[in-house]
Amino acid sequence: MNYIDNIAFAIILFLGVGFFVKNFQKLIRNIKLGKDINRKDNSSARWKNMAKIALGQSKMVKRPIAGILHIIVYLGFIIINIEVIEIIIDGLFGTHRVLSFLGSFYSFLIGSFEILAFLVLVSVSIFWIRRMVLKIPRFWNKEMKGFPKNDALYILYFEMVLMSLFLIMNATDVPFQQNDIGNPISQFLVPLFEGFNASTLFIVERTAWWLHITGILIFLNYLYYSKHLHILLAFPNTYFANLNPKGQFTNLESVTNEVKMMLDPTIDPFAAQPEGAADEIPEKFGASDVQDLNWVQLLNAYTCTECGRCTAACPANITGKELSPRAIMMKTRDRLEEVGENINKNGKFVDDGKQLLNDYIKPEELWACTSCNACVEECPVNIDPLAIILDMRRYLVMEQSAAPQELNLMMTNVENNGAPWQYNQMDRLNWKDEK
Repeated sequence: MNYIDNIAFAIILFLGVGFFVKNFQKLIRNIKLGKDINRKDNSSARWKNMAKIALGQSKMVKRPIAGILHIIVYLGFIIINIEVIEIIIDGLFGTHRVLSFLGSFYSFLIGSFEILAFLVLVSVSIFWIRRMVLKIPRFWNKEMKGFPKNDALYILYFEMVLMSLFLIMNATDVPFQQNDIGNPISQFLVPLFEGFNASTLFIVERTAWWLHITGILIFLNYLYYSKHLHILLAFPNTYFANLNPKGQFTNLESVTNEVKMMLDPTIDPFAAQPEGAADEIPEKFGASDVQDLNWVQLLNAYTCTECGRCTAACPANITGKELSPRAIMMKTRDRLEEVGENINKNGKFVDDGKQLLNDYIKPEELWACTSCNACVEECPVNIDPLAIILDMRRYLVMEQSAAPQELNLMMTNVENNGAPWQYNQMDRLNWKDEK
């Protein structure tokens, strides 16, 4: 490899990594648009969560076939890319298989990589069959059209091509094959290139090498636009996940303080307010747009894998209601990206006349939710669609008085009668006299 190749490689590497860093900075900026929430408690439980769920894939294997295949792809792709270290060194300094001095350990590494590459090829092929031939229903919901549907296919094709290039690169590397080290799979591809002279084999090997590393850099930068961003975000997402029992509601601090004041006989409700307090804009109850959500909820939106396990388990969706928890996360992410682009264009957010509620998520979707937590339980990376649904419901009820008629009637009965039913408090125990 001459100096021109070294310089070209350095430029490609710089551009690829630089573009990724730039996009990742935008990602962090967008997540920080959310309200602050303290998720620094119980760090030992959080580390355990991350190790068990993100690293150990414990929730994935609840569906054994998909879970095992996913583990193969996950481990294979991560481990095989250890080889990128060698590729970068070779590309920058013009060496060839610089780590081969490791001897038998190098042979073991490359051999393991080849076996994993073959298993990844088999696994992604099965994933493609499940999606395109068997057509598993959760992959074909109405929100899975256009880019969301194609995105999953692009990733499968990416993985197929990258693994194939890796094996072709090894199969056409004559010195590598002659040394008979670490080639348990690529040796079976060698007959495909019989009759090629040495210079042609060299061109094929170099082409596969360049395409392989370029493909990895393209894949790295594609992640920002893809649902496969969860490859990176699953770890912080599981770490910062809600540790409270499922079904435990959060209380608004402003409402809690107001109730405490009402119950405290020592507080004078007519006392003069502190200077400037009357001019303060009261905090919005609930959420109508992404800036009203907390940063963990926005992290959830970016982490969503669009696997559809949440929607497949949702009783509202199963019975034909409008709600799809996966769509809630996808729409939240789409709106957050729109807000981010607004900031990129104007330097700050300029009101665009849109919001998450109504423009993206309809009230009927929110009210279809039974708050059963099935979606939270099913998510393989601890995403919580219910938290977003409840915050938006809270806005509808407390800011717009826009609860469904049945719910308004129930709340009126509770206020007037001390019970959800429409009868006098004095009659509440009449049932005990019935025979």
